[in-house]
Amino acid sequence: MSLQETIATNSHSRFSLIQENISLADKNWFRTGGLARYYAAPRTIAEFQEALSFAHAHILPIFVLGKGANILISDEGFKGLVIHPQLLEICTKEVDENTIILKAGSGVAMEDLIIYCLNNNIIGLEEFSGIPGTVGGSVYINLHYFEFLLDQFLIEAEVIHKETREIQTVTTDWFQFGYNQSTLQKHEHYLISATFKLKRCTQLEAAYAKGRSIEIARHRAKRYPVSHTCGSFFRNFHPHEVTLESNGKKMIFVAYYLDKIGVKGALQIGDAIVSHQHANMLVNRGNATSSDLINLARTMQELVHKQFGIIPKPECLLIGFEKYPLL
Repeated sequence: MSLQETIATNSHSRFSLIQENISLADKNWFRTGGLARYYAAPRTIAEFQEALSFAHAHILPIFVLGKGANILISDEGFKGLVIHPQLLEICTKEVDENTIILKAGSGVAMEDLIIYCLNNNIIGLEEFSGIPGTVGGSVYINLHYFEFLLDQFLIEAEVIHKETREIQTVTTDWFQFGYNQSTLQKHEHYLISATFKLKRCTQLEAAYAKGRSIEIARHRAKRYPVSHTCGSFFRNFHPHEVTLESNGKKMIFVAYYLDKIGVKGALQIGDAIVSHQHANMLVNRGNATSSDLINLARTMQELVHKQFGIIPKPECLLIGFEKYPLL
């Protein structure tokens, strides 16, 4: 065995968690994208640390994958290490007859967490029913729906440092939460677990909350596509980016401009189409590539710029693209 082969063998035996050339198309909502050069699905903190050690040893870029509901992965895949956390523990502590402290691993699906809460007479998180994502991804973007933000419930969390692999317990203030914003977006730390302060309720109140949860999800399904999409592709504008006003307020809503250019349910490239339900949602009709979706999004940008002189910017995270593919 050559020296190079020996080093490779020792490396893989040390990092047995790591897999190579794993498809990502079945791990995101758009159902597009290429392979992860390396892939790990850690089930414990120690395995998460092992994955980070592998990336550090091989000088690899890292992408942490949740439900894949707010991302578009390049057809060329991701050349570094994709970490797909499977930290699935849920535990609770009763503070008093009205208050529950709940801790959930970063890999727990929000849908599963909401069901767990309602089945155990705990309410609060049902406001986010019908939104795909994990606890990790939800904290990353500060999940929101109407007037509710996830940081209203979060009281502390465990994070792991990218380089040192040290675990740190932080409070809500550490995250510097904003609309679609958190400290995690600096990519220096990754979420291990999140702790929420929630309300203990009666069985009758839980039954009411279950009905509300079902109705919220039904309402979302009626308004938005529920598969083969990333949700809102473009973010809303910041007030300083637009001049158009309505009733004395800046028109920041990107969907307004997209509706005006008439793309809803009509503009299509390959098997990628603008949803007939919402002008800011792109859908893979079955065989679209990520390139189709990018070309569709660029065309939308060009049309908005031509008519209004402004360029929509993506809210969807673009993963694995060597060059920024949009305007």
